[in-house]
Amino acid sequence: MKNTPKNVDFLVIGSGLAGLTAALELSKHGSVLVASKVEATECNSFYAQGGIACVIDPEDTIEAHVEDTIGTGCGLSTPNVVDYIIRGGYDRINELEELGIQFDHRERTDKTNEYDLGQEGGHSHRRILHAGDITGQSMMQILIKQTRAAENITVRENLMAIDLVTSSWIKKPGKNRCIGAYFLDTKTEEICSIQAKCTVLATGGLGKVYPYTSNPDVATGDGVAMAWRAGLPIRNMEFVQFHPTCLYHPQAKSFLISEAVRGEGAELKDINGKSFMTDFDQRGSLATRDVTARAIDSVMKKQGDPYVYLDITHRSESFLQQRFPNLYAACLRYGINMATDPIPVVPAAHYSCGGVVADVNGTTDLPGLYACGEVASTGLHGANRLASNSLLEALVCGHATATEISRVWKQFDEIVPIPEWKSGEAVSSDEAVVVEHNWNEVRTAMWDYVGIVRTERRLARARSRIRNIRQEIKQYYGDYLVTADLLELRNIADVAELIIRSAEQRQESRGLHFMADHPETSDDHSDTVIHDNPGGPLT
Repeated sequence: MKNTPKNVDFLVIGSGLAGLTAALELSKHGSVLVASKVEATECNSFYAQGGIACVIDPEDTIEAHVEDTIGTGCGLSTPNVVDYIIRGGYDRINELEELGIQFDHRERTDKTNEYDLGQEGGHSHRRILHAGDITGQSMMQILIKQTRAAENITVRENLMAIDLVTSSWIKKPGKNRCIGAYFLDTKTEEICSIQAKCTVLATGGLGKVYPYTSNPDVATGDGVAMAWRAGLPIRNMEFVQFHPTCLYHPQAKSFLISEAVRGEGAELKDINGKSFMTDFDQRGSLATRDVTARAIDSVMKKQGDPYVYLDITHRSESFLQQRFPNLYAACLRYGINMATDPIPVVPAAHYSCGGVVADVNGTTDLPGLYACGEVASTGLHGANRLASNSLLEALVCGHATATEISRVWKQFDEIVPIPEWKSGEAVSSDEAVVVEHNWNEVRTAMWDYVGIVRTERRLARARSRIRNIRQEIKQYYGDYLVTADLLELRNIADVAELIIRSAEQRQESRGLHFMADHPETSDDHSDTVIHDNPGGPLT
């Protein structure tokens, strides 16, 4: 573990927007280690194309943004949380601009400049700040540069978290708290522990639980799975957002067609060229993602087609090249000219609205452990995320988490030693095919039975299959030495069970969760919470 401290004040697991925002703020108070599973740029934040929602236009209001968010959340968003995060956006945007990010502007007729604000599905106003069509990449590049330059921050790549460690697990007297985590160095295959006074989970999403996803390969739900094994409550996991428009092409892997394209007038059409969205929602192609994804799924299944079209050919080539330069160029690489060709698209798993129960300041039920970004369930998104609210949440909650930790961290002044990892009689595996087979089986079962439209029978089938696989994984985990593939398999299987059980609990259709057996929305506005797995590291 060369150049990796074993004791730090603050451990941040994850290198996305939320994690780096927290790390930069925490570095003002003590030593920080940022642990990134692969390269620091390989995260959902980096690939976010559309932008970040923030009330900038004088004709827009905080109240309107709050109303749009709560409406999209279908009755499960927490109003005071929504208000806090939306009100916090402006200051965080200013800080980013001070660090050097340049959001797109446009010249007005009076020769003054103003932000070039986009509008996306579910928004009543133009309020999406963007940096071309690589907003996430632009933000991340600046934060990574700042993080690497910070004197108190160590960024450690290729360091995959295995499990959180709690004081109760090592049988230390007193109130239970998080004292750090075990990690696998995926380059050397060594395992180490890192002890910290406070640990921040900022591990991002879980899209790889499904075979079709816009997420990068690292999005295997690691933080949610680790938190559940550490005994924390997990909330609203049934609400997995499927992005309506991922490119359908044999050579394209997880390539997202930004929702901003629909915001600029693109129409969804079936393969015969017929527009269909107004058959499902009066907002047409600007309907929210849950409505749009179900509509596409319905048209594909009804007509037996493998995809639908997203058509923006009414826009000029010059406009598309200026507004979507990277997207335009990428489509050309796949033989598609956005100005003349409709784009073949399919829905794909995109974002988890559920996660580890956490306050807006990252506080969880486990002292010393904080969660922010997509891994956390703060109450912002409810049953469905409003477009471009995710980067907003990452910024605001990442900063709020660091602020809260800086207020309380000295009460955790004692560094608690973590036992060395024990491999016991485990040996190297010569049956990697077992891991690969189970990996594919988990993801196939989730797509077939726990996808955009669900039924009680499908969920029961999925639960039976996933539980059998989890038993096999547990046995395999005990017999063989830990590898990154095995750890990710273990995590996606745990997360799959959480999604299935949450979906079975919700006997209604609401937001992203659509049950064909229960198509109506009930009057019950309860969350689903699973809190029954007081595990710990399985060394």
